[in-house]
Amino acid sequence: MHPALSVILFTTTSGAGYGLLALLGVLGPLGLLPGDRWFGVAAFALVFVSVTFGLLSSTFHLGHPERAWRALSQWRSSWLSREGLLALATYVPAGLYALGWVGFERTGGAWAVAGLAAAALAAATVYATSMIYRSLKPIQRWCNGWVPPNYLLLALMTGALLLHALLAAWAEAQPAVTVLTLAATVGAAIAKHGYWRNIDRTSSASTPETATGLGALGKVRLLEAPHTTENYLLKEMGFRVARKHATKLRRISSALAFLLPFLLTVAAALAGSRWTGSFLAVLAVLSALAGVLIERWLFFAEARHTVTLYYGAEIA
Repeated sequence: MHPALSVILFTTTSGAGYGLLALLGVLGPLGLLPGDRWFGVAAFALVFVSVTFGLLSSTFHLGHPERAWRALSQWRSSWLSREGLLALATYVPAGLYALGWVGFERTGGAWAVAGLAAAALAAATVYATSMIYRSLKPIQRWCNGWVPPNYLLLALMTGALLLHALLAAWAEAQPAVTVLTLAATVGAAIAKHGYWRNIDRTSSASTPETATGLGALGKVRLLEAPHTTENYLLKEMGFRVARKHATKLRRISSALAFLLPFLLTVAAALAGSRWTGSFLAVLAVLSALAGVLIERWLFFAEARHTVTLYYGAEIA
């Protein structure tokens, strides 16, 4: 599939924002985070900027962005519509929770309910995003059980790294958050490599023979291309990335998204200086986001639509 920059940015930045929101909603009421007003300002600014930027960037992939609101009406059958509705609904409890934290420096009581609701809706939104791809049966590399866990764990990992960086800037040592960040990084790495192993070892049940219904006659091969020039299907669904390039990008993504953030998070937690710890924690965030951007590009570039079987592809 053609990797669209707008969708790559959307899933990366909004995932990080929703991951951070979920952690704020759960850890805040437990007293594991500073109740300081300015910490809340910084945390929720990151949440709302990341989520809003991601949602806005996603509209640029549409032919008519001004009609994006119409997609919300198909929630009964469309995961895209459900994602949009959940994303909008999340702003309500998130805004109330932010008001309690920033305005009154309170995260307990009714404010805690708003925080937990925001966390639940944030997770549901990320899950709905993953199901947009998981539900597409013509694309075997998306229609498998590894996709939702990958989206959820990558959101949790990037959100945890953002939270760890904020705590480092506030000189607030929270071993529980550090352990959670490291565990989320390891979990996301395991899920991502499990996904890659799955798509390398399996392929779509469709072949040129089954696609044309001519399998009984023997091997089917393309005699002549259906079009003399590239059309929409080939541009959007026939994108190809060389295997050697994909392997190299996977290694780069693994190093940037998982290995370096893990090591930098450990170094930040052990740093004796607030400034050193903050610098290392911010580096971990930047490295992870760069790695996830590459991972997300590969997620689209390595996908194969069964329609390409009609254009000479041997497998889908």
